[in-house]
Amino acid sequence: MANDIGGYAGKMLRVDMTTGELSNIVFNEKTLRSYIGGTGIGAKILYDEVSPTIDWADPDNRLIIASGPLGGTSIGGSGTISVITKGALTNGATATQANGYFGAFLKFSGYDGIVVQGSSKRWMYLHIDDDTVELRDASHLLNTNTYDTVDCIKDELGKKDLQMSVVSIGPAGENVVRFASVFVDKGHAAGHNGTGAVMGSKKLKAIAVARGTKGVQTKDRATLRQIAEKLYENVKGWSGTVGGVGRPSRTPGTLPIKNYTTNLWDIPQEKFVGFSEEYIRKTFDPTPHPCWACRLTHSTMMKITSGPYKDTVVEEPEYEQLAAWGPVIDNQDIASAMMLSGLTDRLGLENNESGWLVGWVMECYERGLLTKSVLDGLDMTWGNTEAVKQLLHMIANRVGCGDFLAEGVMRASQKVGGEAAKAAIYTMKGNTPRGHDHRTRWTEMFDTCTSNTGTLETAGVPNIPELRGPGYPVEVSTHEATSKGRMIFEDSLGTCRFNTRTNLPLLTEAMKASTGWDMTQEEARNAGLRAVNLMRAFNVQCGITREHDAPSERYGSTPVDGPTKGIGVRPHWDEMLNNYYSILGWDVKTGKPLQETLKSLDLEHVIKDIW
Repeated sequence: MANDIGGYAGKMLRVDMTTGELSNIVFNEKTLRSYIGGTGIGAKILYDEVSPTIDWADPDNRLIIASGPLGGTSIGGSGTISVITKGALTNGATATQANGYFGAFLKFSGYDGIVVQGSSKRWMYLHIDDDTVELRDASHLLNTNTYDTVDCIKDELGKKDLQMSVVSIGPAGENVVRFASVFVDKGHAAGHNGTGAVMGSKKLKAIAVARGTKGVQTKDRATLRQIAEKLYENVKGWSGTVGGVGRPSRTPGTLPIKNYTTNLWDIPQEKFVGFSEEYIRKTFDPTPHPCWACRLTHSTMMKITSGPYKDTVVEEPEYEQLAAWGPVIDNQDIASAMMLSGLTDRLGLENNESGWLVGWVMECYERGLLTKSVLDGLDMTWGNTEAVKQLLHMIANRVGCGDFLAEGVMRASQKVGGEAAKAAIYTMKGNTPRGHDHRTRWTEMFDTCTSNTGTLETAGVPNIPELRGPGYPVEVSTHEATSKGRMIFEDSLGTCRFNTRTNLPLLTEAMKASTGWDMTQEEARNAGLRAVNLMRAFNVQCGITREHDAPSERYGSTPVDGPTKGIGVRPHWDEMLNNYYSILGWDVKTGKPLQETLKSLDLEHVIKDIW
């Protein structure tokens, strides 16, 4: 890599788990400027090195963990990493982010990212401390949860909390549960599409990176600090999503209640208040636990202060965690919702998929579609959190009914079949949505179903269709198509969206201050679109087609009550999809990027692969 580029450590680490070989990857300036880092560079490596025909658990799959050119700088939340792989739920491209310190510490140790390939015969963990890079035995860490794994490794290596950051998997990843997650330190999840299952298939328990001494050399440090201040001014005072479930101003109809069987949560007001930010922050003894360079107040460690789960410590639950363990399963007790949130983190499970899975099980149990004998004696009535606790342990360890449920919502429901299959919430690619009722958030449903990453590719906005004018369904897909490049560009920088808010003008200025490149907003968007189209081309070759850009029967159903009763998105879906494909320059019949689109993004080499 050219020596005069700022913002980059200059190399990535390749780890071959089969042979134990460790080597460096160096990219030239043209490649870096085209793909940036994070999700962008991960998409390139995935496309170049992984055959679309292999299974996600094949040793030839790659697990890519990457920071970007703003990682480890003064930009708030710039310890963020992207995790890119062929995912376990969709068997297609995956890109998901986690915050914390890992991305910054990795840069300080001289690496922009890590590419893991192969599969070891025994469990190992990777240790990086400046010029010390080694694979170490991890057999003593097996069956250890993600919180304890962090502590054990730090103790073993003689490091204190802010001297080392650890990426790990829990029992769910070890047992290749399809929706296992990769966790950074305690509670930061790169969760979507089974990243932890891929890591487990390689028998890599953890990656421990010390806070290195190399630093990050940027072109204009003073200007970068000024931009960091401007970005902070846009978000200061924001306190996170913890109180989202109980927020009085929440748009009616958007809470995900009882597996989408209703839009109305029958919860007493005194219980509902328990899910508010004010109550949670006042009651559960928060201790600040910020990410790298972050001055926001939303990342804390909390302790349950009374009741059966007293003294349980959890990372502050985000909205989606409390949605999963509150309204989705009709649990009206905030303390037990927090307990389940912390348990999924410790076991190494992805929160959204876990919630939708349990909600589906509870509905099927109520309707007699799953019996107590099938569920190993568990009483899976709505809100029974002790039964949920047991079930999550069974899933993470693939014990009893937990074995077939560990395959995720789509595959478990298809195994049961009949009416049970119709009740399951997922996309036709095989992943589940985030924790809202997307039947009143059409932008997010559309993005979730059409995304190439296994999670959102754009920043959708809440919407209730009946409040919109003529042409609204098409406007949904127009919004998603025109927003695509901005968000993936942001995910390539090594920064946190809660801090940067997809502010393209300031982010391109930050890129210039960091790298020295005079990058325009158009060039930045095109870098994002380049990654989008590359992942789309990869997915096409994985057998993911237009018919997979759609919701399951229940996910795309029409609400039976609430503010959008009788108003459904499905009648508009084909029109929206046609519009979306056209704007992106994709073939309307197949969803494949057109040759001229690929040429315009310097992806000519892809044409022969999909046409």
